[in-house]
Amino acid sequence: MAKLPWKPWHQVVALRDELRTGELPLHMFAADLYEVIMRSGKRPIYEDPAKFFALTLPTYNLRRLVRDVVLRLAGKNDKAVRQLELTYGGGKTHTLIALAHLVTDPDSLPQLPAVAEFVQAIGQAPPRARVAGLCFDKLDVEKGMKEVRAPDGQVRTLKHPWSVLAYQIAGDEGLMLLHADGQAEERESAPAENLLTALLELPAREGLSVLILIDEVLMYAREKAAADPRWQDRLVNFFQYLTQSATKVDRCCIVASLLASEPAKSDAFGRRLQGDLYDIFQRQREEAVEPVVKEDVAELLRRRFFTPESIKDHAAFRPHVQAALAGVFDLDEQTRKQGAEAEDRYLRSYPFHPDLTEVFYTKWTQLNRFQKARGILRTFALALREAEKWDTAPLVGPGILLNAPGREDLSEAMRELVIVADTEEYEGRKQAWTGIIESELERAREIQRHSVGLPFREVEQAVVGTFLHSQPIGQSARSRDLLVLLGATRPDRIELEKGLIRWSQESFWLDDRYTAGTENQLPGAWRLGNRPNLTQMHAVAAGRVSDDIVRARLLDEIGKAKSLTAGASAAGVRVHTLPPRPRDIEDDGQFHYAVLGPGAASASGKPSAEAERYLDETTGPDKPRVYRNAVLLLTPSRDGLDVASARVRDYLAWEQVRADLKEHEKEHEKGGNIDPVRWQTLAINIDRARGRVPDAIKQAYCIVVTVSDKNEAQAFKIGVTDEPHFRLIKEDLRSRVQDSAITAEALLPDGPYNLWRAGETSRRVKDLAGAFAQLPHLPKMLKAQAILDTLAEGCRRGTFVLRLTRPDGSSRTWWHIAPDEAAMND
Repeated sequence: MAKLPWKPWHQVVALRDELRTGELPLHMFAADLYEVIMRSGKRPIYEDPAKFFALTLPTYNLRRLVRDVVLRLAGKNDKAVRQLELTYGGGKTHTLIALAHLVTDPDSLPQLPAVAEFVQAIGQAPPRARVAGLCFDKLDVEKGMKEVRAPDGQVRTLKHPWSVLAYQIAGDEGLMLLHADGQAEERESAPAENLLTALLELPAREGLSVLILIDEVLMYAREKAAADPRWQDRLVNFFQYLTQSATKVDRCCIVASLLASEPAKSDAFGRRLQGDLYDIFQRQREEAVEPVVKEDVAELLRRRFFTPESIKDHAAFRPHVQAALAGVFDLDEQTRKQGAEAEDRYLRSYPFHPDLTEVFYTKWTQLNRFQKARGILRTFALALREAEKWDTAPLVGPGILLNAPGREDLSEAMRELVIVADTEEYEGRKQAWTGIIESELERAREIQRHSVGLPFREVEQAVVGTFLHSQPIGQSARSRDLLVLLGATRPDRIELEKGLIRWSQESFWLDDRYTAGTENQLPGAWRLGNRPNLTQMHAVAAGRVSDDIVRARLLDEIGKAKSLTAGASAAGVRVHTLPPRPRDIEDDGQFHYAVLGPGAASASGKPSAEAERYLDETTGPDKPRVYRNAVLLLTPSRDGLDVASARVRDYLAWEQVRADLKEHEKEHEKGGNIDPVRWQTLAINIDRARGRVPDAIKQAYCIVVTVSDKNEAQAFKIGVTDEPHFRLIKEDLRSRVQDSAITAEALLPDGPYNLWRAGETSRRVKDLAGAFAQLPHLPKMLKAQAILDTLAEGCRRGTFVLRLTRPDGSSRTWWHIAPDEAAMND
């Protein structure tokens, strides 16, 4: 490949070694609060403050939350209850871990930029706090939590959430405080507010604040209440008492995430239970916080995936952004007009294409199984690890989700996205995306094989981009969205639009409500839908149209093709359209012009055996044709016949689609499934297909078969134009057709046609007139009567002497008219 006018993204920013080599397992992107609190060693990235803060992005919202929580722990505000009201994977657990690290041992915090940003936002050093984590995803509904750590390091198993809380805050003393008999054992019911208040005040004796982190509440609550309905009230009471207690204890703060990371827990019952819990927290909490918003995603990705040295100087990215934007500007006028504003937007997102991260954040986060920041991190981790080996684009765009060149299976990252999309339902149905994407990518590759100016697999990228924009089901992309996504590699605009238009025409799964329209224009919108489009229905229908039906319809259309015979009869020619047998063309010396059927298809220089039969025979091989020089045959070329047959099949298939849709709507008419846009599109396709048949037939019939001047069957090709075929054939010198009269002198023994044998002084008029239809070296006279007229004219002028024999044969009369008497006998 020639030298690129830009640097590939992975030559500007460097992937972290642990991600490149695979030493960083992808499950590490799933933060686990419990493992951090227990210091289990299973999540070193999250458990080690130095590693954790090196990858942490102190977003504006996160800094604001940290400030409020830490100042509450320092006794400087009244914001005792905070709730993280986020969608799945929105950075909730990561936020809770950040809070835990900041106040567990603030004197030992690493000297890192992220830590400095948090401290600066707080305005003071964080106070030391007793951190208790209610990690409900680790609390089994039957056995409880296997390991709960007390402040003195002791570990024991506990069953109930209030017991887990009490033991982390004050060990056995906390359990004794809650127990009716003062024992270090568990109680079945939720403790009242006054007991919880006393529990939360215990760490103050050691000069400690209390930070309670609550994660994955719904995961536990849904299962527990379903198993024993009494627990719904117990949990509601517990959280109500706990939040009330926190507001009454200085330097105590609760930060809670109520959602479950497993979307299945958010069924109807789960949502009702969630509503009850929300009502409780609503009474005491401050405004909800979303730590990671759309504008933070690019920086979050940069810090997670690339080495600090390679991303520390954002200004150094500007020339690389400008190189990428040069291609986008060529394709999109709107981006070009944005100028500096567009450049700043791309600079903030570099090396990621801002529209790629945006489609994930704004659309994919609506999918139940795609967990916002976590889902985006995992997707990009899978893609970047492999794409670094082969991708040469200036930006991280949709191309990274493709597999390496030469591989036709889905990349690992793409497979994961497809699995997520597969779980979505629309109108009670699920979409089988794997087969759809694989088939559409294969069509894209086929288009690219026949295109120039698309070396970066832009049509495949368009498939990926459309898939991303089509989530959740029903969403779509504008043509501009695709062009902007694809522009960074500077594709040739004309070739790109041709490729996209061809894909829109050949796709089986693009929604044809948007792709139909003007043949040479980009569709207004692109959506990969959940039903076969008309193109796919047409392909299936075409396979159901039998060859016999195609052949019968083709013959019918040939018979109606007037351009094949127009003007022939007026020229005095006997016309035969699709004569069934050679004998249907009379051997009578008259000029005959025949349009033969598909069975006589020939090639230039190679007349078919069937065509030669019509030229050489009458009723059979034993009855040869005498007047072969008076026959012109028009046959289709073999290639042209294939095209015409395909056009007929194409048209018949569209008619079959119409019948199928009518039947479908008949079956579902009560459901109101009539789609007027689809019907309109179908009507357009039927009209187009019908209109292409006559032209295909006209172009197919381009081979002329006749006798050459060497008495051999010859086949030659004519250039089909808007002129009638017969006129083109007549004007072609190879046909040797003459439609003008010949002179009487030309028929004499010394004339140019050599019609007389040596020594002959007379010849039969019939022989002279029929010679032109019989002898191959003579021109083909369109009108046999013209020869007779020439002989009569020659007689009147004295060029010939004609002898007439009486019908009864009894006598003969010689008749000679001298030239000076010709006028008297006119």
